[in-house]
Amino acid sequence: MTTPIYLDYNGTTPLDPEVIEAMRPFLEREFGNPSSNHWYGIAPKRAVAEARRQTASILNCDPKEVVFTSGGTESNNHAILGMAFAGSNKGNHIITCTVEHPAVLEVCRYLETQGFRVTYLPVDEYGLVSAGHLESAVTPDTVLVSIMHANNEVGTVQPIADLAEIAKSRGIPFHTDAAQSVGKIPTDVQALGVDLLSIAGHKLYAAKGIGALYIRQGIMPRKFMLGAGQEMGRRAGTENVMGIAGLGKACEIARRDLDRNMSHMKRMRDMLCAGLEGRAREMRLNGHPEMRLPNTASLSFKGLEANRILEEIGLDVAASAGAACHADTVELSHVLQAMNVPVEWAKGTLRFTTGRMTTEDEIARAVDAVAAAVARLSEA
Repeated sequence: MTTPIYLDYNGTTPLDPEVIEAMRPFLEREFGNPSSNHWYGIAPKRAVAEARRQTASILNCDPKEVVFTSGGTESNNHAILGMAFAGSNKGNHIITCTVEHPAVLEVCRYLETQGFRVTYLPVDEYGLVSAGHLESAVTPDTVLVSIMHANNEVGTVQPIADLAEIAKSRGIPFHTDAAQSVGKIPTDVQALGVDLLSIAGHKLYAAKGIGALYIRQGIMPRKFMLGAGQEMGRRAGTENVMGIAGLGKACEIARRDLDRNMSHMKRMRDMLCAGLEGRAREMRLNGHPEMRLPNTASLSFKGLEANRILEEIGLDVAASAGAACHADTVELSHVLQAMNVPVEWAKGTLRFTTGRMTTEDEIARAVDAVAAAVARLSEA
């Protein structure tokens, strides 16, 4: 039996072979604690330092501005909670937007129970945040703006540099969740103008359970993990050396091969869309047609249910219905609701995301499988 074609790279990615090799020594022989002052701590300590340099390189920042975490969710929690409580003597207002990942939205909802006010900026039909809306939302009490770099469901890329400039002009720290963008599009923190940026390792061919948070020098979020003095005193806990080494290598590969990977993923995505456009009777694209991740296609099939399509193609294609975190339900995603996608379209939405390993043959087979399933369900 052949395995289904994998088109859910925004959900998670396989480990790159080079990443596995970078991790291998810390699984097989280099078991030491990087905080140890004896011989066994030397190689782990060097590996952590090298990974910090590699991660900083893809972000164009100083290695001292990189803090390793357990993943994107922790990075978002650290950034938002840390900055909210650190700035609570100045104000209690946070600004985010309606299409954020739950790892941001749930943190903001929690802060609302702790005396903070949160403004959730609307988005337009493409999922874009307006600079004008951000300007109007800022108050003297605003202590943080958090807007995602690229949306996990529809792929829309926000104008982060413009939004961050608005925050900067008012002395407000700016955080972006870049879990979906690192390794797919440029993520130069100097060009973006952000103060904090979250990375999730398993979205860029590293392991699950590892991530990073960029914290611009001079920005001081309240400590999120308390204990000993690891990570320059900013995040306690014995370092996940194997995961950190893998993340560093993944960032090095992503930086090295970015242009080639962007081109390949876009070509595979566009091949999929073109093939389905010619065979699916009623289909629409969600998200911005151009300001979008090169690998992401959110496609709606009018009058159908996403889970029924997934059931039909399950042995042939692995994709997701709306956000990956809610793939087992047919509830309309909060992203599509925020974009005002009509119900008859939204409920039949699938997210297809290509990756480095995707091949033309896989796309051709996926088109056949999806088109046939849509045709069968449309006739039923």
